Amino acid sequence: MAQIDITRMSSKGQVVIPLEFRNEIKEGDKIIIIKNNEQIILKKASEFDKNLEEDLEFARRTEKAWQEIKAGKGKKYSQEEFFKRLHNGNFKDL
Repeated sequence: MAQIDITRMSSKGQVVIPLEFRNEIKEGDKIIIIKNNEQIILKKASEFDKNLEEDLEFARRTEKAWQEIKAGKGKKYSQEEFFKRLHNGNFKDL
């Protein structure tokens, strides 16, 4: 069952994690912060694998690409042209 509690952010941007949620977190532990639309998720960094940095960069680039597509800045290719560019290793323009 999910646990829910309420906390506040200080003027310095600090947030107190309620005691019940701190059981497995020690001072100095790294915590990953994930924003997904209106959700903010905290996860212990030790729970992620070694490819975390690459995964985060891929997620940033993907989100940026989607924003550009939504803004009408995307490029359109026929299926034939798309696969031709992939086959030739021409990824920059995709």
